[in-house]
Amino acid sequence: MAVLVPVAVMVALGLWGLDRGGIWRDEAATFQVARRSPAQIWRMLHHVDAVHGLYYLLMHGVLALHPGEVLLRLPSVCGAAVTAGLVAALGSRLCRPRVGLWAGLLYAVTPMVGHYAQEGRSYALVAAGVAGATLLLLRAVRDGRWWPYGLVLAVTCVLHEFAVLVLLAHACTLGLAWVPGRVWRGWARAAGAVAVVLLPLALVSRGQSAQVAWLTPPNGRSVERLLREFAGPSWAVLGPCLVLMAVAVLGPGARRGLSPAGVALPLMLVPPAVLMAVSRVSPLYDDRYVLYSLAGAPLLVAAGADRVAGLVRRATGATPPAVRGGCPHAAGVVARGPASLAPCRPVPHGAAVAVRERPEVCVSGARPVLRRLSVPRARAVPVRPPAPGARPARRRHLGALAGAVLVCGALAVQFPLLRADRKAANRPDDLAAVSAAVGRTVRPGDPVLFLPSLERRSALAYPAGFRGIRDVALDMPAAEDGTLYGREVGPRELRRRLGGLGYVWVVGEPYALRPSWTPCNAIDRAKLAVVREEFVTRAEYVHRGITLRLYVRPRSTRESRSAPPRPASGSDRRGGPAGP
Repeated sequence: MAVLVPVAVMVALGLWGLDRGGIWRDEAATFQVARRSPAQIWRMLHHVDAVHGLYYLLMHGVLALHPGEVLLRLPSVCGAAVTAGLVAALGSRLCRPRVGLWAGLLYAVTPMVGHYAQEGRSYALVAAGVAGATLLLLRAVRDGRWWPYGLVLAVTCVLHEFAVLVLLAHACTLGLAWVPGRVWRGWARAAGAVAVVLLPLALVSRGQSAQVAWLTPPNGRSVERLLREFAGPSWAVLGPCLVLMAVAVLGPGARRGLSPAGVALPLMLVPPAVLMAVSRVSPLYDDRYVLYSLAGAPLLVAAGADRVAGLVRRATGATPPAVRGGCPHAAGVVARGPASLAPCRPVPHGAAVAVRERPEVCVSGARPVLRRLSVPRARAVPVRPPAPGARPARRRHLGALAGAVLVCGALAVQFPLLRADRKAANRPDDLAAVSAAVGRTVRPGDPVLFLPSLERRSALAYPAGFRGIRDVALDMPAAEDGTLYGREVGPRELRRRLGGLGYVWVVGEPYALRPSWTPCNAIDRAKLAVVREEFVTRAEYVHRGITLRLYVRPRSTRESRSAPPRPASGSDRRGGPAGP
């Protein structure tokens, strides 16, 4: 139940508004690349976007069923739902089921999770892989089987190479737990295997680093933004979450063994901190690249809430001495041998306790020590009648329900953000709207320029609106050329082609048509120079994220013979006698 409820909630939130309509520029890359043949995808990865290669091949199989916006985003919904269940499983294993329930629900209702659960990109799947690897880390520490951990983490890192930073977080977790040498050796072998698998991809993607040239070094605002995305965008949610995180981290016994704080805190802090530090020198940071670290935040909040609940029960005398202290790790419960590395379990209420006069190894403290233990007998003997003993179970259920109600309060506060995120207007652009605008305005056979060239993505994602147009600058289509947007002709050939035209439509980014913009690409510079020197603006259509402008050659006989139709008037018309 602690795992299934968060999964169900995440599925419901993920499917809500999934058919919002047009895709935006990042989703368009997935949509148009994944519809190519595997051979064409493989060829493209040698030139660009190798970091997303495995994801493109996966989505090729998905979109082969039915190419559409909903199916494009559905794998991300599944990834987010799996992550919510894994976060709940982590909380249950590290502490108790109700902590898992609260953590999984908190993860599901976080707006950042909901946003990337509805994006046709790999980030939600990467988060699922990291959460699964973290759960397998706990299992490997207990039973010594490291190959499942290494396998899942290797696949996750190939899905997106920045997931490799979670190895540093896991190393911090093992260091805080003071695990023995055999555990370190097993982890090192698994980490080495992951590095060997990832190395070829890292070398190829390094040569394609121009793709992230738009990134800027992070600053204090980047840190604040990430904190709000992880813990809550408004102080009504952020404040209580920060307090509960502090309780989980600073409470007595919080960092003993494989505790919730020892697992969640490095997961939440280490990957973003390392990536931000590296990005001060070479900008690589974007918050979506560390989405997988968000799983640590709800774990800390839930663990802190459980500790507070334990203190309240202890203050009111509702908890028997054997189980006081909230999370079992705080109760100082000690196990023996290899099993001691597993999460501790509290002594059952009402069980008789025997003292064994022999030393045992304690891994709940800062260092392994020898001490005499009070441990439950193999068969617990109840010392109270069964009927009164049922009350603590009912109290635990009520406590779990109360925590779920508080999560619903957090959902209510954040609901306007979740609702707004289900609209296409909440993305930077809508390529379906661009294609529709071109289809209404441009006639078949009309010449079109894309400025900059990457604006051709709207035609690749939604070709219907561009059917029959003349792409003046295109030399070889994208799928054949093995690139994202196709190969264009050189500046001299472009000038020759434009020289025989009486008019041309320009589909461009708003910034690309501003007088202050200077392209870094020689072909884009040639496009801009020709339309500014040889043409004048006749009409302009401005939509969110796109500008469609008609240029005509002044006093041209060609214009009189082949002038375009007057565009239909509309509220977005600017300049000229008529506008689209």
